[in-house]
Amino acid sequence: MKNLADIMKQAGQMQARMAEMQTKLEGMKVHGQAGGGLVRVVMTGKMQVIGVEIDPSLLKPEEKEIVEDLLVTALGDAKAKAEALMAAEMKTVTGGLPLPPGLGF
Repeated sequence: MKNLADIMKQAGQMQARMAEMQTKLEGMKVHGQAGGGLVRVVMTGKMQVIGVEIDPSLLKPEEKEIVEDLLVTALGDAKAKAEALMAAEMKTVTGGLPLPPGLGF
């Protein structure tokens, strides 16, 4: 039964490290951009959009569709970076061990 106790202890430690990682990710920021920086997005490591910047040169009625497309692209860029950041943090918590399907964050 000693092995079971050790496994439970390790699981508890991992759970604490996961909680720390989640808190850390909330404070981290990633920046996504599109159109050569004309549209920029700031997102937390937990993929919450906290800022959007649009270059004034794009704010013309005839440019509406372009701005919308660039915004979608910038959000996608920021999301990909946030996911990479989250994966890197997860790797430090799990010691590089893969988690079973459904347990990823």
